[in-house]
Amino acid sequence: MSQRLRIGYLVPQFPGQTHIFFWREVQVLERMGHTVDLLSTRMPPSGLISHDWSQDAIARTTYLGDVKPLAALQALGGLLPKGLPVWIAAEGPRFGRDVALVLAAAQALVRHARARGLDHVHAHSCGRAALIAALAHHLGGPTYSVTLHGPLSDYGPGQRFKWRGASFATIITRKLLHEMQEEMPEALPERLLVRPMGVDTDVLRRTEPYEPPQKGRPVQLFSCGRLNVVKGHQDLMYAVRQLLDQGVDVRLEIAGEDDAGGDGFRKELEAHLRKLRLQDHVKLLGAIDAGEVKAKLLAAQVFVLASWHEPLGVAYMEAMACGVPVIGTDAGGVRELIEDGHTGKLVPPKDPTSLARAIKDLAQNPETATRLSAAGRDLVQQKFRASLGAETLVDEILRLRS
Repeated sequence: MSQRLRIGYLVPQFPGQTHIFFWREVQVLERMGHTVDLLSTRMPPSGLISHDWSQDAIARTTYLGDVKPLAALQALGGLLPKGLPVWIAAEGPRFGRDVALVLAAAQALVRHARARGLDHVHAHSCGRAALIAALAHHLGGPTYSVTLHGPLSDYGPGQRFKWRGASFATIITRKLLHEMQEEMPEALPERLLVRPMGVDTDVLRRTEPYEPPQKGRPVQLFSCGRLNVVKGHQDLMYAVRQLLDQGVDVRLEIAGEDDAGGDGFRKELEAHLRKLRLQDHVKLLGAIDAGEVKAKLLAAQVFVLASWHEPLGVAYMEAMACGVPVIGTDAGGVRELIEDGHTGKLVPPKDPTSLARAIKDLAQNPETATRLSAAGRDLVQQKFRASLGAETLVDEILRLRS
């Protein structure tokens, strides 16, 4: 390799239950010969630290997020001459509050980047992690870039400030790119790339042929996603109830936890499960590590995720890589991954009846399930490998340095 990079890799609340993608990308970057400095705002709640690699990740992550008044005042002194009051006036009081909360972290990032000789910082977020990277850059820190993983409205105030200073940005779907170009075209960096998240297709693969649902045996369903109302797990439970009432025997396991580590939306789902009398047919597994997710996928006959909106969906990719036919909702950017009838099945969000119908169709048509199993695997291998994101990141940083 002609040039080895030192990359700051900034992820909020790392390592959380949905962060396997980031860990894979870091591993690819290191196999390419680059040094990766893991950075984060703060640790997630203990109930969300679930992977077998989590402790290794924590041990090598520098956490920037503590509020330190003295350090914040020092950073403030460095930003005032550069127009901080003008930025706050333009972006609004909520932005000013966020700046106050992360100024010390930005100063810490500057010091860390100098000590470690970082060439660039990539923020895998457009929330406060991106703000830390942007402020650090204005304080004399390294160049930075951002990735947009979902609707801009999810990531707080000050977006023009965050994007205007970025050297480049990656966006996970064409749909989100078009929304950004309409929302704030004047503030976008020159280099904008559509680069979906990816999965390790060498690890996530079958060693035995896929076995579709068989007549007279329960259909094995698996779902994976944090326990939040927008993931639609309650809709999937309604669909299971409908199928059972129609005489279709199904077993559903749901992996994932709520953002409170089990004391939040999980309680509502447990009550929902009891109300529908599904205790013998549906299990909430909580947050499980990547190895367990793979084992559940390989044992499943159908993967289902009933999200109300989904920017793209790494969980779908993991299932498809494992050769499991997928049923998803036509929400957000999912149709850029799942082509209805070709690489999976799409149903409207918030529609348990359509969901039940799609599951029943695969249960009764093993040839269709087998065809979708193969087609999904082929698509992910071609277009959604984890290595593609790492290669894009390196190419863009090298472009800056050429």
